[in-house]
Amino acid sequence: MTLPVEYERATAHFYDYLVDARDIAGLWSTHVAYTMTQGVFQTFRRRLTVEESIQFANALPACLRALFIADWNLSDDRQPFGDRGEMTQEVKALRAEHNFSPETAIQDVAKALRRHVDEARFNAVLAALPPEARDFWSS
Repeated sequence: MTLPVEYERATAHFYDYLVDARDIAGLWSTHVAYTMTQGVFQTFRRRLTVEESIQFANALPACLRALFIADWNLSDDRQPFGDRGEMTQEVKALRAEHNFSPETAIQDVAKALRRHVDEARFNAVLAALPPEARDFWSS
């Protein structure tokens, strides 16, 4: 059995995503784009069931999938979807002293993410989620 390309080139694909996220958001470093992406992922994940989160994660490339599930505390209460501004503040709260996510962080991550997923698979997963979840990823 051969190693799937998804895993063979996972680091390169992840870095390509980070560069896109950095550039779309107008940031100066991929480190800042990493924190922004992690904040967006955690904010979104808090609003899904475990089953929905796993379905969503399975539509992501390997390293983004790992980032999506990293540091997951399953005992945290599920949060309701709020308005974009409230959720953006939640994104910015992750490592707040070192988080330089712009007000457009959710849209910026959504735009960058769509460049690096199988669009048909990603949309199929979103279609099975609540409407607010689909809205979250509209850019």
